[in-house]
Amino acid sequence: MKNLEIKRTNQTPEIILNAETGVFSFKGRSLPEDSAKFYQSVISWLDEYENNLNKQTQVIFELDYFNTASAKAIFSTIIKFDKLFKNGHTIKIDWLYDEDDEDMMELGKEYKELFKIDIELISKSE
Repeated sequence: MKNLEIKRTNQTPEIILNAETGVFSFKGRSLPEDSAKFYQSVISWLDEYENNLNKQTQVIFELDYFNTASAKAIFSTIIKFDKLFKNGHTIKIDWLYDEDDEDMMELGKEYKELFKIDIELISKSE
């Protein structure tokens, strides 16, 4: 299975989904004009990944900011990971946020409460 790599821009995050290592990362800002279209390649890739699972999957979210439309797409992405987890796959999510960013911290807490996946909230200093 081919890896998915999307380069960071001022409006979109860097996304690296590595099927070989099982390490996925989302870094930067997410403000694309059409979030559903931007994240569709991620959702499609994860659909294929379900059939070619690595032993473990580690997901790193290190997003500085995202708009409401991106929040929906990110939520849909986490739902995909939750489905894999419920089917017995080992998944860990690291939710990194700047220590001064209470909004990102609170959102990470909400996801942690909503899903059964191991979500670790990690405060980082700038």
